[in-house]
Amino acid sequence: MLAGWFYVFIHEMTDEECRGALQKASIGRLGCALNNKPYVVPINFAFDGHYIYGFTTLGQKVEWMRANPSVCFELDETISHNQWMSIIVFGRYEELPDAPEFKNSRIQAHASLQKRALWWEPAYISQEHRDQKHSLTPIFYRIHIEKMTGHRATLDESEKCAAVAARAVNRGWLDRLLHY
Repeated sequence: MLAGWFYVFIHEMTDEECRGALQKASIGRLGCALNNKPYVVPINFAFDGHYIYGFTTLGQKVEWMRANPSVCFELDETISHNQWMSIIVFGRYEELPDAPEFKNSRIQAHASLQKRALWWEPAYISQEHRDQKHSLTPIFYRIHIEKMTGHRATLDESEKCAAVAARAVNRGWLDRLLHY
């Protein structure tokens, strides 16, 4: 019986669809690596159409990205097991220090992040659980996007109806009568 069956189609997202999803979201996962050891952490972020911006304080994530600026960023949204979206960004970490040559970049990072509620909170709250060797100095950074891919799974009702009709043609007259 086909009742309750859903046909899931996985589509590759366009660059425009990926960028649109990044602009709407505010929490993703940042991956970095050092000495062949991966580290992934959720972050609050903002996307201005060009860069992924973040804010943090000094800790493992920043130390690792300073040593190896190649990073990966992941964004996902799950509605159900057959309706979801996932975007992977490969890029390069760039710290935006409080220096004259980074003034405009820091202003852009702050302006982008400020559109998100409590964008600063995780960086400062996590400080309570750390040892005292790390400071509360704010660190703004951005991810330069080098490559981006995205996939979306959707239900396709028109394909479902066509598949049900095709199977009905292959059944006997009594089976078709009992199922419709």
